[in-house]
Order: sequence, then C-alpha cells, then structure tokens
Amino acid sequence: MKQLAAAVSLSVCTLAIHAQSLPTSGALLVVPADGEVRHVNDQATVTLTVEEVDKDKAAAASRVNQKMKQGLEIVRKQDPQASLKTQNYYTYPVYPEEPPLQPGQTRKPRVATAWRVGQSLQVVTTHLDTLPRTVAAAQNIMSLSGVYFSLTPETTKQLEDQRIAATWQNFNERFAAIAKAMGRSPADAVLDTVDFEGSGNYTDRVSVTGARMMAAPPPAPYIPPGVEETSFEPGETTLQMRLVAKVRFK
Repeated sequence: MKQLAAAVSLSVCTLAIHAQSLPTSGALLVVPADGEVRHVNDQATVTLTVEEVDKDKAAAASRVNQKMKQGLEIVRKQDPQASLKTQNYYTYPVYPEEPPLQPGQTRKPRVATAWRVGQSLQVVTTHLDTLPRTVAAAQNIMSLSGVYFSLTPETTKQLEDQRIAATWQNFNERFAAIAKAMGRSPADAVLDTVDFEGSGNYTDRVSVTGARMMAAPPPAPYIPPGVEETSFEPGETTLQMRLVAKVRFK
C-alpha cells in the first residue's frame, strides 16, 4: 500500500509539472468581467386610481370623471413640476355570483347587475421629500395603486463613467489573477478585443422612467384633513455592466 501511495503521489506531481510547463505563448484568453455602481433613487413613479361601481353606467362614469378632475387639481397644486400621464380608463359589467351547476342544469345567460368604471393616473416626480404629503392629499379623492422608485435619466448618465471604470477595474483584477495562475505577467499580454455590453447581448437591469429635473421644491399648499401621510423609503438602484475581452499572450 505504501508503494502504491508513493506511485500515485509521484504521478500527480508529474502531471502537475507537465500542466505548469504547458506553453502559453500565443494563447488567446477570453476574460469576462462585471462592474456595478449604486446610487440612492431620486425619482418616484406613483399610480393613483379612481373607481366607481353603480347600476347606472353613466352615473359611475360621471363620478369617476369628477373625482379624477379633482384629483388632478390636487396633484398639480401639491407638486406643480410633476409629470402627469393617464394610464388607462376601463368600463366593464359586474355579474352576480352564481352557484355551481347541478346535474342536468344549464347555465342561463348572465345579466349584469352593475358597472365598474375606473381611471388611473401616473405621477412622475423628483420631489421625494414632499411625496408623502402629495400622496396623502390625493388619497382624499383617489386610491394609491403603486409606487416605484428609480433613477432619473440625468443621474443614470452621470453614473455611466463610474460604471465603466468599475467594470474595467474588475477586468484588470481578474486578468492579473489569471496571468499569475499561469505563471505569466500581465505585461506579457496584448489586448485583442474588448466587448462592452456584449454588442447588445447584455443590457442594464434597471428600468428608468423619464422625468423633468427641477431644483426648486414646490410650495407648501393646504392639505385637506382625512388621510395621514404614509412613509416611503426610496432605496437605491444598482447599475450593472458586462465586459468580455480577448487577451493574447506574446
């Protein structure tokens, strides 16, 4: 057993020596690298909704139209520099619940008992400090359907240099480690190709909605009583980049 163990050990050492002595001159290496930067979100996209249900379709639509008009006025007063956009407007019938069919029974034609009418408004703003107040004021008339925080296009553009630099640094660190493992110096290599973003195969994992950047905060308008201000945490966004480079040893 000792002789067998010694023979195996000798074989492993011999293979390791041969592996280390593999010629690397002219070898072409494909080295991937990643980089990312983080930044606190500076833009909010809020969805506000008005919905009414009534037996009279016209009455439900009228109330929705009136509330949306009031809601728009409130939002514009709270945040005059926000970007507003109508998301959708829907009208569909409401049917009563029907019991399960018994054997031999057939389903009768359904008759609508009411109409559901609704409309949604998208609000894009960079005034995150006054966002709770704006939403609370709007909630006296409308319902909050969703909040999404992101980076403005201006901030994303400013972070582009940092993202590229972080990706390039990661590539240099990874290639230096690879060259060391191969017993070569990074100075012995020549850069053949650098493919940022994989020629379109790699894309940012961030969705940014456009908004107008305004430096001056909006005035403090009157808030109707009734809804307490909610608390929002904007969080941060991570911008990522992918690089694939080809390096050839001399």
